Amino acid sequence: MAPSHERIAHEAGDGARDIGIVGLGRMGSALALQAADKGMRVVGNGRTVPEGLERAGVTIESSLEALVTDLTPPRVVFLYVPAGPTVDTVLGELADILDTGDIIADGGNSYWGDSLRRHRELETRGVELVDVGTSGGISGARHGACFMVGGNRDAVAWLEGILEALSVPGGYVHAGPPGAGHFAKLVHNGIEFGMLQAIAEGVDLLEHFGEPLPVADVLRCWRHGSVIRSWLVDLMEEAYRDGGGLAGVPPHVEDTGEVRWLLGDALEMERPVPAIAQAIMQLFSSRDTSRVWARAIAMMRHGFGGHPLGGDAGTRRERREGRVGDIIRGT
Repeated sequence: MAPSHERIAHEAGDGARDIGIVGLGRMGSALALQAADKGMRVVGNGRTVPEGLERAGVTIESSLEALVTDLTPPRVVFLYVPAGPTVDTVLGELADILDTGDIIADGGNSYWGDSLRRHRELETRGVELVDVGTSGGISGARHGACFMVGGNRDAVAWLEGILEALSVPGGYVHAGPPGAGHFAKLVHNGIEFGMLQAIAEGVDLLEHFGEPLPVADVLRCWRHGSVIRSWLVDLMEEAYRDGGGLAGVPPHVEDTGEVRWLLGDALEMERPVPAIAQAIMQLFSSRDTSRVWARAIAMMRHGFGGHPLGGDAGTRRERREGRVGDIIRGT
């Protein structure tokens, strides 16, 4: 079982303790640097180790066994590995070497139904799984993320100080029981797609006015006081200006599959999501056209998440493999 509330209050304190991070890609390594900056002792493990982590004070272990040995019980291990079978593999390996009361926080884009199953499986082995939906992109992981968390109350309370330290002010919520964190992140991704589509269509209209318009200047104006000001508009203006427009951006927009899962959930819940559904359909149409809005979406997605410009085999693989189980029925 997870630690009691009394132990949580006494030992977790302000979150200044050691944590493990498995998966040192763009998100995992950025979060490791953020945690080190916040005074936490970070122990990392990954197939590749970005340059600079060890200089920043992150301890790198070559195996999961060494990482677990190097952490103070009750251990907290964050996962930032690709969603899909890799998560099950790593969870199984960790469950074999962790102790009762240790906590694994899956910060990747796992399907919430997979997280529910994994939680039940690990609970039988005395290990808590907390699903930590993480937003804000690479810069958020490095400088303050937004966390949507699902899990049992005691396990989440143990993590709370750590997550609040790693988030922007107000950027943390215990969204509910196991699965709720990844579900909230999935809904977030659906909203994101709708916003991307609306901004991109606006840029398309600006580009097709009868006379040339200073599109980058219009976008900059929108960033200051307008009703639609947002980080996505910020990214759009900065990338449009830096790239000299959209001509050099391939119109092919990849997706990692999460919003497809959300459409399946919406159908099972019998809840209409026309804006989100239309956004994903428009994204599909980008793959055989040269529309301006598709270039605009690709530019923004590259800006916040480092998503590829044009087709990408790795992203297509993530789309196929990211959800392990079926869409949850009868929600």
